[in-house]
Amino acid sequence: MADLATAANRYAERRKAQGARVPLPLTESSVARTALIAVALAFLVLFLVLPLAVVFTEAFRRGARAYAAAIAEPEAIAAIRLTIITASIVVPLNAAFGISAAWAITKFEYAGKDLLITLIDLPFSISPVIGGMLFVLLFGMQGLLGPWLTAHGLQIAFAIPGVIVATLFVTLPFVARELIPLMQKQSTEQEEAAFMLGARGWQTLVRVTIPNIKWGLLYGILLCNGRAIGEFGAVAVISGHISGLTNTMPLHVEVLYNDYAFAAAFAVASLLTLMALATLALKSVLEWRGGARLH
Repeated sequence: MADLATAANRYAERRKAQGARVPLPLTESSVARTALIAVALAFLVLFLVLPLAVVFTEAFRRGARAYAAAIAEPEAIAAIRLTIITASIVVPLNAAFGISAAWAITKFEYAGKDLLITLIDLPFSISPVIGGMLFVLLFGMQGLLGPWLTAHGLQIAFAIPGVIVATLFVTLPFVARELIPLMQKQSTEQEEAAFMLGARGWQTLVRVTIPNIKWGLLYGILLCNGRAIGEFGAVAVISGHISGLTNTMPLHVEVLYNDYAFAAAFAVASLLTLMALATLALKSVLEWRGGARLH
């Protein structure tokens, strides 16, 4: 298998060097193609279409009036509000961090660059639950900074700031990881020309760099927003599950489900699903407008 892969790579490189752009036709039989398509469709139906259908069916099982009442409950309104507030704070901060990190990694050479990339990827490798525990150990009353925060009348763990911090940690890599490979493919000629013409750093960033990465930036923002809205693990640990105060929409769904309020739980879950579908639709639009997949 290794020899086959090596030969295939060499042949592909040779065709690329020769300027060959017409892809070779695949040699799989029609039976194999049909089987592969059938397997893919079966997985989509089983693990995507059916669960979505169940969510909306259960949400409207008792009628539209019960659905509206579940959404209009004070605890549900508070959870929706906190989810929106958290996303509206986390997404711009992650966008600013992503642009800064991608700029620093792709435009400069310095010691420690690989370490910075590794740190950016850290939230991908750490379980969100562990991330939430780390913030409790850091900001909790018995934590490293807990006594100092208490002495100054500040509370992060088991309060809204903790929800925001945990969500920020979990979503940290999304924008940066979309922009880094995109900016690595681009040359620095335009930025250098802007500097030669007397532009300052922020002017070059706003007028040259960002327009060149706008589709990747928007794509990363969408991914970040989707994760921020649906984050459960880290927020569940640091929030304290205070109903009406620190419960986001995913946490509120869990509370309702554990209380056997299934219709209300599925009603809020359906609202989360609609947000996810809207994110998916915008993602498709960005891919179409960008002319290609941005990653």
